[in-house]
Amino acid sequence: MGFSKEEISKSTRFWSSLWRGIKTVFVLFTMFLSFLLVSAPIFLAVADALLPSALLHRLSSPANLSSHLTNYDFRHSLIDIPLISIVRSAVILCVYGLCDGPKLSRGPYLTITMICSVSSLIYVSLKAAFVFGEPANGDGGGSYFRAAEVALFLCSSVLAIGHIVVAYRTSCKERRKLLVFKIDIEAVSACKNVYPRYQKILQQERLK
Repeated sequence: MGFSKEEISKSTRFWSSLWRGIKTVFVLFTMFLSFLLVSAPIFLAVADALLPSALLHRLSSPANLSSHLTNYDFRHSLIDIPLISIVRSAVILCVYGLCDGPKLSRGPYLTITMICSVSSLIYVSLKAAFVFGEPANGDGGGSYFRAAEVALFLCSSVLAIGHIVVAYRTSCKERRKLLVFKIDIEAVSACKNVYPRYQKILQQERLK
């Protein structure tokens, strides 16, 4: 039993509409992914400021957080981990906003990001040696509290490494842009230098 022309036309329209929809979703996904890659320093800085603070909020109540501030002890208090993340992300974000193409390629952005991230990594590593060298204590107690502490330190360390990776990739991308721009400028300059000579040769040939 064959299909009528109307059924074939409906089937063709359906599959063409479906294919257009798939292509539209793919283009939108590609644009969204490109936007995430371009805005990676901003998103990472926001995540760096929020995630450690959220983990610390799960570890302690607001009353305990205020007591950590008033009775700070390097060996026990965890309030400095999210504070370091907030300061680190704020400094990196400010430098990223103030830098243009050449400064992003090789300049303050990569240097300051490396300094902030490496120094915070050293601080967090030293603090982890003191914190995990003693038995677990806190509101939850036991394995849950220790696992939350490990997650807090790992989150801060991974975000610090992420800042370095993103800054290096941004620097490489801006360097490639500047290289292409330099090649274009040199090509335009060469054309400007050659064109007057060509015009002069043409005039000489016409006068002969």
